[in-house]
Amino acid sequence: MENILLDHGLLALFLLSLLAATLLPLGSEWLLISLILQDVPAPQVVAVATLGNVLGAFITYGIGVWGSGFFMRKFLRVDEKQTARAMELYQRYGPVSLFFAWLPIVGDPLCLVAGILRLQPLLFFFPVFVGKFGRYAFIAIATAAYI
Repeated sequence: MENILLDHGLLALFLLSLLAATLLPLGSEWLLISLILQDVPAPQVVAVATLGNVLGAFITYGIGVWGSGFFMRKFLRVDEKQTARAMELYQRYGPVSLFFAWLPIVGDPLCLVAGILRLQPLLFFFPVFVGKFGRYAFIAIATAAYI
């Protein structure tokens, strides 16, 4: 039973983390906490969540690079206000703003704007990875301290 929880729980966490980093309104933190409370090793949980979330951010980045404005507005429902705010933050702080790609509401549009502006993938990866890993590590540490 424990192996099934580990395998299926981590797969579910990966998929949920991936989808949560796209423009879909999902969150993966609850599952990360749940798995840690079920004694799944925190480093493994953080690694899986981070991998899924960073890959999802790259999908959003790719939509910015190759997606049309029509696709973003009609199917993803990216609102002009969100895009304008993300563009403003990105233009003010550049790639450093991507450390905050984990934030709700503005994080996904930041990744989208980085794609629209065709930021080099390596410059995109580093701050996104650090921010997303930091968020999941913080949640895991806080959860472990609670139990």
